[in-house]
Amino acid sequence: MAYQLVFDLPSSPALGRNDFFVSPANAAAVAMIDSWGATGWRNLLITGPRGAGKTHLAHVWSAVSGATHIKASSLDTADIAALAPLCLVIEDVQEIAGHDAAQNALFHLYNLAKAEGGTLLFTADAEPHLIGLTLPDLVSRLRQIGGVQLQAPDDDLLMAVLMKLFADRQLNPKPELIPYLTRNIERSFAAAYDIVEELDRVALSEGREVGRQLAIEVMERQAELF
Repeated sequence: MAYQLVFDLPSSPALGRNDFFVSPANAAAVAMIDSWGATGWRNLLITGPRGAGKTHLAHVWSAVSGATHIKASSLDTADIAALAPLCLVIEDVQEIAGHDAAQNALFHLYNLAKAEGGTLLFTADAEPHLIGLTLPDLVSRLRQIGGVQLQAPDDDLLMAVLMKLFADRQLNPKPELIPYLTRNIERSFAAAYDIVEELDRVALSEGREVGRQLAIEVMERQAELF
């Protein structure tokens, strides 16, 4: 069998509002994002597992608000006074667990933004008290703000996520593949991301079509590793 070199090039996800599939698993979060212009909420925390759509929704909001995106882990070196009056997306709050300087910076930013009219959208894997933050005052502040959780995907959402992941990688899977994967992978966004990434890699390296047979083989290989 002929193999090809595989270059780990990043895919380019589509992050527009029309690219986001709404289902009962995420409808509450979508409604909050869509209502911002009417309600003018000042703080929002979106939680959910990897791949659930937190970043996508944050980009939907930033498209209408003009928000700046910043990683929570980089706040300890940021100009907090300059950021405070802005619309901000603060991503991956769970990554500052154990980092005192970043937690103090986020606490200072929260208080200063409140005083200066800034609007903050936070993303995190779980609720503030569950992600290992060690600054009690920061946990208290984050628990006070409005929060919405992205739930585990139902069948329709999982199928939509799989289709989007393939499209982001410019792959055209065989028609039977999406229903097969929906039935057979773990019901999680992370599992969807991982299987599409692996199918892309193997199909490219082995010159194979992205179809059910390749998925069966890839999943069997993965099972043998555990």
